[in-house]
Amino acid sequence: MSRDRSLDIAVTGIAARFPGAPDLAEWWDAVLAGQVLTRRYERAELIDAGVDPRLVEDPDHVPVHGHLADADRFENALFRVSPREAEMMDPQHRLMLETAWAALEDAGCAPRSADLPTTAVFATASSSGYLRSMVASGRLDPLTLEDALHGTEPDFMASLISYKLGLTGPAIAVQTACSSSLVAVHLAVQALLNGDCDQALVVGAGIAHPQHGHLHVAGGIHSATGDCRPFDADADGVVSGSGVAAVVLRRLTDTEKEPGPDPYGVLLGTAVNNDGSAKAGYYAPSVDGQESVIRAAVTAADVPADSIGYLEAHATGTRVGDPIEWAAASAAYAGLGAPSGSIAVGALKATTGHLDNAAGVASLIKTLLVVKEGVIPPVAGFRRLNPLLDTEGSPLYVPDRPVEWNASGPRRAGVSSFGVGGTNAHVIVEQPPVQPPRPAREPREAGELLLLSAQDDAALDRAATRLAAHLGQRPSPSARSGAGAPALGDVASTLVRRAALPARLAVTARDTAEAVERLRAGRQGSVRGTAAGAPAPVVLLFPGQGTQRPGMALPLRAALPGFGAALEECLAAFPADIADEVRAALLDTGFPAERLAATSLAQPALFAVEYAAARALRVLGIGPVALAGHSLGEITAIAVAGGLELADAARLVVARGRAMADCPTGAMAALECDPATALALAGEAGCALELAAHNAPESCVLAGARDEVERFLARIGDRVHARPLRTSHAFHSALIEPALPALAAAAEGLAPRRTTLPIAVNRTGGILPAGSTPTARDYVDQARGTVRFADALAALARRHPGAVAVEVGPGRALSAMAAAAGLTPVPLSPDRTERPAEEVLAALGTLWTLGQPLSTGALCAHGEPVHLPGYPFAGPRWTAPEAAARPAAPRPAEAAVPAGVAAEAADERQGPPADPAQVLAGLWADLLGHTELTDGSDFFALGGDSLLTTHLARRIKLELGVKVPIREMFLARTLGSQREIVRGLLAERDTVSVS
Repeated sequence: MSRDRSLDIAVTGIAARFPGAPDLAEWWDAVLAGQVLTRRYERAELIDAGVDPRLVEDPDHVPVHGHLADADRFENALFRVSPREAEMMDPQHRLMLETAWAALEDAGCAPRSADLPTTAVFATASSSGYLRSMVASGRLDPLTLEDALHGTEPDFMASLISYKLGLTGPAIAVQTACSSSLVAVHLAVQALLNGDCDQALVVGAGIAHPQHGHLHVAGGIHSATGDCRPFDADADGVVSGSGVAAVVLRRLTDTEKEPGPDPYGVLLGTAVNNDGSAKAGYYAPSVDGQESVIRAAVTAADVPADSIGYLEAHATGTRVGDPIEWAAASAAYAGLGAPSGSIAVGALKATTGHLDNAAGVASLIKTLLVVKEGVIPPVAGFRRLNPLLDTEGSPLYVPDRPVEWNASGPRRAGVSSFGVGGTNAHVIVEQPPVQPPRPAREPREAGELLLLSAQDDAALDRAATRLAAHLGQRPSPSARSGAGAPALGDVASTLVRRAALPARLAVTARDTAEAVERLRAGRQGSVRGTAAGAPAPVVLLFPGQGTQRPGMALPLRAALPGFGAALEECLAAFPADIADEVRAALLDTGFPAERLAATSLAQPALFAVEYAAARALRVLGIGPVALAGHSLGEITAIAVAGGLELADAARLVVARGRAMADCPTGAMAALECDPATALALAGEAGCALELAAHNAPESCVLAGARDEVERFLARIGDRVHARPLRTSHAFHSALIEPALPALAAAAEGLAPRRTTLPIAVNRTGGILPAGSTPTARDYVDQARGTVRFADALAALARRHPGAVAVEVGPGRALSAMAAAAGLTPVPLSPDRTERPAEEVLAALGTLWTLGQPLSTGALCAHGEPVHLPGYPFAGPRWTAPEAAARPAAPRPAEAAVPAGVAAEAADERQGPPADPAQVLAGLWADLLGHTELTDGSDFFALGGDSLLTTHLARRIKLELGVKVPIREMFLARTLGSQREIVRGLLAERDTVSVS
């Protein structure tokens, strides 16, 4: 009978910082090799770290510790934490935030996302040596002490993680000493099974401050030699270490229904108990309590004990603890039916030292990798078994070398963690379910779009380098059935499930090797941008005739989601015979170019591509604030703005193209000069030419009879750069007037509609506001009159400074004009390259790097999420002056404005009155740690909160002698606004004093 799997819990994400290894991959390699990752400190580095010299010189001090590198670094800006708050925060809490972020990323979740499932947080940290250092310094006034407590006490850490990462499930701190984080796993499992949450994050930290070693006391638990040797004959005690670890849990049934990275393993059963008083003393372990919790976990898992082949023991390496744990585990597993010598024992403390409150989750992560990879690591440093361990009939044995784990059924293991005081926890783990092979997918014609982001450019560089290294050198941790690196589509799909941060990189590639090259080089196929603050406004530009080319819809159909359906809807609005020819011209690169150049076909074809692309961009998330079209493109703009029904627009474009095709032929020439110069040159040459278009300050087009244009070009020579345009007619000149009656007749039959967006008008160069109704006369005038596109773009630039101009059509002619007007151009389908679809995908990536709210899921979610390297944390180093080994130099702001609280009110001070602007800036700098302040600086954007606002108000009262309303300060937010409030209060006070 198969067991009920409805209560099983999947581990979907893991993250950790462990001693002696820069990442989990290298740490796992060290574990498999049986390496010891603790280190012995030199005297000088201990003194520099702030360890009391008397302790360093003590002969019983053992300077060995599982050292966690860069424990003082913190990416505070990512978590919107001010520099001063970062200083006051315990390094444990800082790294718990980073590790929690990384674990959620690994589980395929974006922190702060509205799409996050209801996520609970169960957090634990060791007692704060950082707080003790600050208190011992004697430099904490009452308010600063309150801030320090909020940043270091365990009561606040779970809620802080929920707040900073946007998690809405229960947030609970768990404190049961060494077993805390495995107890937290048990509580998280119960919360999931009870329906309190749909996802649970468990994070534990144990980081000493300063990291230094321990004082050996005869008869105590700490090793005299500095070697932690669990179950070894030479075991003489434990060695401490520093680390932080996190796991993300979900109900297994949920992971089977929803896409996500493959689980690392499954939790089958958990149990927690306490020894009670039936033991030698409070600090002593109990055989009965440990045996009982193991039996309870196996029973909850509902699996036979003989299916369990590995036990990650608590294993402190003490003379008393190891024999008791061995006896309890032997009795429990043997009593439940495990045969002799069938369960290998692991002991992480031998590798890293005892990670205190993080030890349980750290052991769980190790066990997950054991059951997943099918290799049992040796116990680091193990030489010979402790003779006090009873091996007779015991299911346990200690491996001294890596062992391949070949099981007849699923690989299963147990994890133990026991806390001082007797709170015991045990978890039964099973290897992840065997996943069916992923179906092979045809490579996308456009390739894949990889979107990376980070808080700043340096972190973005690290992220790109790490991803390239992962894809180029290591198989994916989520590889199924021996598969190699993940498919590029899976990588793209995974990256868009992460938080979209300000510094951005978009990379297009067709295969993994190309992706690696472009991630490393940052050259062709990649684009960077910064998306700080609100996205820039977008204007859509629609080109006119002359930009068409056969097959021009193909790259858009391949790369722009929704374009194909929108194009078919547009084609259906044309008469059947025209629709068939337009479809052939748009979707066949072999279509005769000279046929497409005919006005009667070129205009409907361009309209169809532009209208369909604009519709697709809107669905993708690009909401323009205004539109502009060049000549024919203006009709597209009116239709996109709702001024024409699609069917009416299609009829008008067909009629316009046919009418113009019947006009006398002509020619056009583009000149790199202003219109006045161009017309003057035409007059000097004696050529009858008209100004057809003014495209940019130094770019215009003249039109007329073909012989007149040819004679003009011959006569001006090289006085200005000029070139003939490939066109059959002299558009926007007198030669087009025969088309106007037919065009007027077609326009008269249009149903009038109000526009929903502003449109830059070619005829006037001004802006037609939203809500306007174009008339039949407008369509006639725009066909005959000069295209004043330079003026239209200038009007858009004035109204929307810094706008992004997306050229919605083939080519990049309008993009150059937009750049000349001061807009940021992005041609959607720019060039006739060998890989045009990739160009479209790259343009969409460019929009994302500029902060545009594209639906990245529609662009990139064509694969299945996999485990990839997470955020490359390497933030600044933070140590509060109060916790530093030696007094820190004052910050610039502290030198300018005293940071200490004044003893008297400002009106009682001697000397000239304080400048309120300087005082307020100094208080901001002191409370937030930011010194580069402007009037527009936002208190809350810099890391302030309601509590700091109350501190600010109190400091203002003490420094300036006025009581400021908290609510007004809270709403004012900016330095300039708050300064005006303070100045107003000071003025009121002075007026009352004078009167």
